[in-house]
Amino acid sequence: MKAKGKRGTTMNLTIKDIAKMAGVSPGTVSKIINNYSGISEKTKKKVMDIITETGYQPTFSAKALATKKSNLIGLIYAGKVNVDFTHPYFNEVVTSFKKAIGLLGYDIIMFSNEQFYKDNGSYLARCRHFHVDGCVIIAGEEIEDAIYELVEAGIPCMGIDLELSGPSASFVMSDNVNLSRQVIQHFYLHGIRDVGFIGGKRDSAIAMFREKGFIDAMNQLGLDVKTEWMYYGDFHEESGYVAMKKIFENKTLPRAIFAASDMMAFGAIRAIKEQGLRVPEDICIIGCDDIDACRYSSPKLTTVRQDKDRLGKLAAYMLNDLINGKSELKPIFIDSKLIVRESCGR
Repeated sequence: MKAKGKRGTTMNLTIKDIAKMAGVSPGTVSKIINNYSGISEKTKKKVMDIITETGYQPTFSAKALATKKSNLIGLIYAGKVNVDFTHPYFNEVVTSFKKAIGLLGYDIIMFSNEQFYKDNGSYLARCRHFHVDGCVIIAGEEIEDAIYELVEAGIPCMGIDLELSGPSASFVMSDNVNLSRQVIQHFYLHGIRDVGFIGGKRDSAIAMFREKGFIDAMNQLGLDVKTEWMYYGDFHEESGYVAMKKIFENKTLPRAIFAASDMMAFGAIRAIKEQGLRVPEDICIIGCDDIDACRYSSPKLTTVRQDKDRLGKLAAYMLNDLINGKSELKPIFIDSKLIVRESCGR
């Protein structure tokens, strides 16, 4: 950092330079910067006078030296196939987290894994380099071993839609099994027995829970689970369109479709319309997430609303607790709510 003062011309000052000028240790300077007690007034004045004269501004690393805290949180979008942080669901969750963690006194640094496999990067090395106090990790697909390396190293970690366990790790997630049950029960109460399913990638924890909830609820109500009506996408619109086209290749068609994301539901609706059929008159559709577009689609989409604000806030407060020494925090599964619109049961 460049500074100019009475002691000389412009120079790059570090905390070590200030310590040398004052004849004290860097640790003493750091404690004075951070208002620690136990330092004599004479020493404080000497150091502060030098800081004033030189125009030295302590860096974040200098401030963190004595407190052992940086007030930085690492934000990681995990997985060999990254989540799309512009996706409405993830965007709302992260916005809620950002607001809550900011009020708790933290800033966020985002770790990219775009070059991860090219430079043999390590999240743990990056966390130590930036002295982060903890990490929030958003689940993508095919989670890297480097994520679990963080947990094993004792870095406080909070997963969102990602199962993490350890003394300094936990996670928050919607209750995806019950979420699917709500959908099937709604179909059942409206006299619909033939139900198809468009799920996410089967290596995704969220996708697996939603599929389990679908199958469990169908079995509980004595409804046939027909594998020829079950296809899988990637939570995005085009994959829902492709999955619905595959369902149309069968001799018989379901009366309703549960799509495990709103975006896939929109894709399925597009395929249904191309087939010359109508929603909900011929095939009912229910999605999941309740993104803003659901209220403006044609027809307006019935969906399951995840409490995105609560997910983000709980992740922030739980991570703060882990950072401050609480351990073995139990994971939290958050309830969701069925929002009935035109695509089914209006």
